[in-house]
Amino acid sequence: MIYIAADHAGFELKERLKRELPILEDLGAFSYEEQDDYPDFANKLALKIERGDLGILICRTGIGMSIAANRHSHIRAAVCSSPKNAKLAREHNNANILCLGAYVFRARKIVSTFLETKFSAEERHLRRLGKLRV
Repeated sequence: MIYIAADHAGFELKERLKRELPILEDLGAFSYEEQDDYPDFANKLALKIERGDLGILICRTGIGMSIAANRHSHIRAAVCSSPKNAKLAREHNNANILCLGAYVFRARKIVSTFLETKFSAEERHLRRLGKLRV
């Protein structure tokens, strides 16, 4: 399953991405006028993520969403500003949530790259991910 959520600042980009990509479940915000707080959307999406699911979170910078989502132990949320970052976040870090800034350049390409890239599962990456568990 692929989930997407945004606060009011990320609403327009979220709607554009939904039209251009196979996003399966929208968790809000549902209007630009909706005054809301990004942690609410990050938590809502993080709680939906199960093994194999991917998510996309959008706020003004992507940073707040990343911080909020990464508070969940099963989440590896990465702020990406280029397709290369998105590819490496998936391949090396097995990121399961992509965080975007609302005004990021080439957002569609970043999202496509993130969704199409698989985790490489090389021993060095598995070892490093194991060290993230506390």
